Amino acid sequence: MAEVKQLVTDIKNGNIKPIYFLMGEEPYYIDKIADFIEDTILTEDEKGFNQTIVYGRDVSIDDIVGQAKQYPMMSEKTVVIVKEAQDLSRTIENLATYAEKPLESTVLVICYKYKTLDKRKKLIKTINKSGVVFESKKLYENQVGDWISGVLKGKKYQIEPKATQMLVEFLGTNLSKISNELDKLMLILPQQTSITPKHIEENIGISKDYNIFELRKAIGKKEILKCNQIITYFSENPKSNPLVMTISLINSYFTQLLMYHGLKDKSKGNVAKALRVNPYFVDDYVVAAKHYPMRKVSQVIALLREADVKSKGVGAANTSDSDLLKELLFKILH
Repeated sequence: MAEVKQLVTDIKNGNIKPIYFLMGEEPYYIDKIADFIEDTILTEDEKGFNQTIVYGRDVSIDDIVGQAKQYPMMSEKTVVIVKEAQDLSRTIENLATYAEKPLESTVLVICYKYKTLDKRKKLIKTINKSGVVFESKKLYENQVGDWISGVLKGKKYQIEPKATQMLVEFLGTNLSKISNELDKLMLILPQQTSITPKHIEENIGISKDYNIFELRKAIGKKEILKCNQIITYFSENPKSNPLVMTISLINSYFTQLLMYHGLKDKSKGNVAKALRVNPYFVDDYVVAAKHYPMRKVSQVIALLREADVKSKGVGAANTSDSDLLKELLFKILH
């Protein structure tokens, strides 16, 4: 993210603001920026007297302001980091008075996760005049693959599209979880490695052959034997492959297929953009569209909604998840 890189560069160059208000639905960058400030601005010797870390649930705005107004001891800066500041949501606006005249020798960092403040409010407007307001937005699923590639490229690694897809399908859009798994891979594999599905399977525990990505692909090709092999594996490993998640991901696949049928321009680039998928996977949708005309896709989506209700115990109290999935796949494929 360019904004994060610029913020980090400014701090490295000594352009340090008195307040950093870090907010948004994606906690990954909030934590990264706060950790960078915590590790960078003060030396280890300076931190003992001049760096304070508190949590929103344990302090009041008055406590934070009191800490922020303390002058540094044997250091140019005092650093005050407020983590989980969203716990102060009812009183956070009271920080505006301090923000109007912040102490220049203090670096106050507010980590306000999972939500944002109205930018028209006085606090945000005031901080924007003298400090930094950073909004960490959650990535869409189709953006996570590029993010993974970018992170790995920066560390001198590559990754195959299918391996990327496996990570996204298994871990979703949680950047912190994905980052942790990438760190594990980079500890094991040497730089310049191109990460493959086999690496993912061996080191993270996601099967390269029996996963939701392969199931959707097999459904699209109407490969009945492979579908049955995968759902058998799912039945034997229910914790890694919960039925509700499986139904949701199959539903998103057929929703994309419905969108594909509605496109006038079916060029690879336009399909990839419209469906928000890597161009590498467009051919899979072309094949699936031949097996599932628009009318059948609509029927499948209705079946998936019915199965979703049953998976939550409505109308199928005595039916196992395994049997529900087998029934669903039979109806889709026939």
